Parts: sequence; structure tokens; C-alpha cells
Amino acid sequence: MNIPSTLKTTGRAAASLALVAMSTVAAIAQEAAPAATAAAPAAPAPALDTGNTAWMLTSTALVLMMTIPGLALFYGGMVRKKNVLATIMQSFAITCLVTVLWFMFGYSLAFSDGGATNSYIGGFSKFFHHGITVSTLWAPGVANIPEFVFSMFQMTFAIITPALIAGAFAERMKFSALLIFMGLWLVFVYAPIAHWVWGGGFLGSAGVLDFAGGTVVHINAGVAGLVCALVLGKREGYGTTNMAPHNLVYSVIGASLLWVGWFGFNAGSELAADGLAGAAMMNTQVATAAAALAWMFAEWIVAKKPSVLGIISGAVAGLVAVTPASGFVNPTGAFIVGILAGVICYLSAVKLKHAFGYDDSLDAFGVHGVGGIVGALLTGALADPAINALGKDASVGKQLYGIAFTILWTAIATFVILYIVKALVGLRPSTQEEVEGLDVTQHGEVVP
Repeated sequence: MNIPSTLKTTGRAAASLALVAMSTVAAIAQEAAPAATAAAPAAPAPALDTGNTAWMLTSTALVLMMTIPGLALFYGGMVRKKNVLATIMQSFAITCLVTVLWFMFGYSLAFSDGGATNSYIGGFSKFFHHGITVSTLWAPGVANIPEFVFSMFQMTFAIITPALIAGAFAERMKFSALLIFMGLWLVFVYAPIAHWVWGGGFLGSAGVLDFAGGTVVHINAGVAGLVCALVLGKREGYGTTNMAPHNLVYSVIGASLLWVGWFGFNAGSELAADGLAGAAMMNTQVATAAAALAWMFAEWIVAKKPSVLGIISGAVAGLVAVTPASGFVNPTGAFIVGILAGVICYLSAVKLKHAFGYDDSLDAFGVHGVGGIVGALLTGALADPAINALGKDASVGKQLYGIAFTILWTAIATFVILYIVKALVGLRPSTQEEVEGLDVTQHGEVVP
């Protein structure tokens, strides 16, 4: 085939251009490959967040302060003088007992993976904190705090919850019975419910909102306290003997320590030093002040005088009620929570108790049980997605679901544990020992 010279020239030029283009593309491709690799490096391993860790170390200390000395003084001042040492001893001994049990079993049952039964209880893999090192992070990629710190923070919650129960049976339980009861209660009641809500269990998966312990701590402790009060019966002389608080100054100091410590309780539950922790702190302050004033004015109207015991009880009621809501509502919502909690808890502690005739000595159920229920329900009604995105799925129905299961399990398990303890060592001291006072009969000491 005869090809004209012009076409030959054009063909040679085109071939040359094609070769140049192909060489250029190959060179670009070779250079682009490492560039693409550089643009998508492997994700770095999560690193410790020192700011979050510092806040959580502080929060942990604040929450421990709520039990010793806060709750110890709050409860200690409200009992009669002959029982003040025994009451303070209960808070201190519970702190020691729960610390050991949490280290051994509690943390693993609440916060490890339970495998096939994970909806209901954690596993055994972290017994004695096995496998946790100084490099182990909790919520890697999110909070990035040491798991030791997270466990210690949760330990302080596990400490104060059974300590709150003691207010319901103050002045009438044997110390030996208290130790056995609290140990069993931590393992079979507190740890499972903590897992249900915070550890990957069925209540948290169902959308039950509890930012810092409305169900896990307060409804749990309040209902257990009511069961204890009913099973143990009334104090000797209840209704006829003067059982006024022996030193309200102690109780005011204790309530004040509770208030300050509660910022670690609520704001610390964010597990980070961020805006939501700040919102939880503001909500805690607003609700507490509103509830204290609401209780005070309600008492002023009904009883004609605003009492010191009333205003500090109202403050605690506000702290309780805002606990589940603190990281979900805005400050206006917290204000509403506080007002309603103050009035409702006043009525439950002062009127409901007397109407039904049970002896909830220091109003563990009237303040913590009822306040926790009020706060949990209002969390469903007032949650603000602008504060916390999880609030968009909140509902009163979901909250009721969580409340119902918490009450049911706590009531049944507490009842069973009490009767086990009763069979082992008995629950109450003798009538004579109770009349003399638990300080001298249980501990051999008195306050001069």
C-alpha cells in the first residue's frame, strides 16, 4: 500500500506525541501513587486527653466527698445524739466495703461485656481489674481518659448509692446486718442496674435517658430504702418519742458538701471538659436553688415557718431530680425540674409518709426515690436536642419503662436480700439496745 509523504510525516508526528503523552501519564501516575498514600495515612492510635483526665480526677474526688464527709454529716446531724456515731460509721464503713467489692467484682459486672447475657449483666473478664493497665483508655477516640480513672469515678457512684439507703432505716439496723446487706445489694442490685443503663444493657439500648444516675442511683436507693423501712418496721417509740435532729449544723454542713460535690456527680458524667459539662453544671446549680426555695415556701405556707431542715432537704431534692436531666435539658428546663421537685418531695416526705404510716427515718424514699422519679419523667418531657443530640429521641414513655424495671428489680431483690440477712444474723438490735442507742450498743462509744 502506497502512503503519501504528507500522511507519513503526520503519522510520525502523531506517534511521537502519543509516546510523549503516554510517558507523561506514566510519570504522573508514579508520582501520584505516593501522594495518594500520603493523603490518607493510617489513623493514629487514640492518645490520652490530659484536659479530660484532669477534670475526671477532680470530679472523682468531688463525688467521694459527697459520701464522706457530706452524707455522713447530713445524716449524722438528723438522728438523735445517741445514734450519731453509728450513723456516721455506716457511711464510712460502706465506703470501705464498696471500694473493695467494686475493685473485685462490681466494676466488671457493671461495665465489661457480658457476651450472650450482656443485655442484663456484664462479664467476669475484669474481675480484680484484670487486663487494665496505665495505658488502657476508656472511650478511646471520644473521652480518652484512663480506664482506672473511669472505674474510680464509677466506684464513687457505687459508694453513695447504698449509703443513701441507710437513711431509711437509720437508728435501727444492726451493724453486722448492714455490712452483709450492703455487700449483697451492691452485687445483685446496683451492678446489674448500672449495666442496664450505662454498661450496654437493655435500658440504655431502649433509649432510657439517665445522664448521671436518676434511675441507677436515686430511684434505686429510694425504693430499696422504702423496702428496708417496711421490712424492719418502725423505730421504738416512733410517733410518741421526740426524734428531732440533734444537730442541724452538722446537717447544713453535710448538705453544703453534697451540693458542691454534686458538680462532680453531674458535670463529671459527661466524662469530658467541654460545653455539655458546663451546661450540666449550670443546670445543677439552677435546679438546686429553685428546689430549695420551692420546699421552703411550701413549708412556710403549710407549717407557717421556713425551717433550716426544710431548705436543706429541698436543696437535696433539687440535686436528686436534676441528676438524670442535667445533661439533657436547658437551664429553663432545670428551673422547672427544681420547682416541681421541691414541692413534690416536700409533700412526699412530710405528708405521704405520715399518711401511709411508714418510718422512712431520714426520707431516703421521700427525697431520693420520689425526686428521682420526678427527674426521670421530666427528662423525657423537657430534653432539649440543642443541649444534647440524644434528647431528640426522648419521651416520657421510655422514661417510664426505665423507672418501672428499676423499681421492680430493686424492690424484689432488696426484699429477698433482707430476709437472707435476717436468717443469718438478724436485722435489728434488741429493744433495749435500740433504746440505749446504737453508738454504745453497736460500737461501744458515745458522744460526750
